[in-house]
Amino acid sequence: EHPGRQRSPRGFTDGISLKLTGIGEGSAVPQVSLFVDTGGISQPSLFPPENQVYLEQAKERICNAINAAANDENITACLPESLLGYFDPLGRGLRDGEWIEFDPGNVQRPARLDRSTRRKLIFASSQTQELTEEIGLRGSVPEADQERMTFTLQMLSGPRVNAPIVSQHQDAIIQAFNGYRKGTRILIQGVGRYNRSNRLQKIDEIEHVSILDPLDVSARLEEFRSLRDGWLDSKGRAPRKDGLDWLADAFDRHYPEDLPLPYLYPTGEGGIQAEWTLGEHEISLEVNLEAKRAEWQDLNMTTDEEQDKDLNLTEAGDWNWMVEQIRTLAEEGGA
Repeated sequence: EHPGRQRSPRGFTDGISLKLTGIGEGSAVPQVSLFVDTGGISQPSLFPPENQVYLEQAKERICNAINAAANDENITACLPESLLGYFDPLGRGLRDGEWIEFDPGNVQRPARLDRSTRRKLIFASSQTQELTEEIGLRGSVPEADQERMTFTLQMLSGPRVNAPIVSQHQDAIIQAFNGYRKGTRILIQGVGRYNRSNRLQKIDEIEHVSILDPLDVSARLEEFRSLRDGWLDSKGRAPRKDGLDWLADAFDRHYPEDLPLPYLYPTGEGGIQAEWTLGEHEISLEVNLEAKRAEWQDLNMTTDEEQDKDLNLTEAGDWNWMVEQIRTLAEEGGA
């Protein structure tokens, strides 16, 4: 409303705060209220001052911008380009299938921020060429420079990216570097910077580094992403990438860390086979990535007894059944 001003008036936000006033039922629904300090008492005002009115209008314009991104409308008609970069740290930890609704009471236009709308909002500004996202990268360390405190991560998907060595993670990185030829791999969690083509440019921040188990499920599944149709004697079907992502996430959610990890193999039909050896038992789990189902087979090598079961891997109960079977057999076999 005041295009000639270079800055907001002095004290524009004094005495104004956002406070969490409750958590609604269902998915996590924080109820956030705008409070104005009136006479030393912070409370909702019956007669809002001018700056509060502007903040209420700002909330509406932010919701309108998110809705514009969700509906392929003109985003800059709601917010100027110079402000769209502020969406970068907001929601960068969202995964596929997750979102935040800023106006959930509006069924038709709930201002839903997900990975897609966030990306549209940020890149609607011609001034923005990169965005940041939370990352979980698996790979090896072929190079490390302790003088410059940098290292190179060779990602399982192929590309290399440089990253800083932070003092608290130095021992793990050097361990991975020394074990490079033995196949030692690490998991890096932090913040990465991506360009408009969604290619990782660099790692901005490293929050955690861990040495991976040689049988790490997510790392092994990521290796299978490089397979192409015909990989097995010119006949094998490559597993679908979205199916591999789903299975990695399902194992992460449902399979406890204290249980023995399986050996994983791709199947010629485009699926995944997991195998465990637990005492006298040979267990196989053949996963159909498209149907999200699996065939469980438990063979007792001493008695030749077999147990077969069809599992629906979208059901937590079936995962719980499988976990209890593996836990019981692992305890019996001393694994």
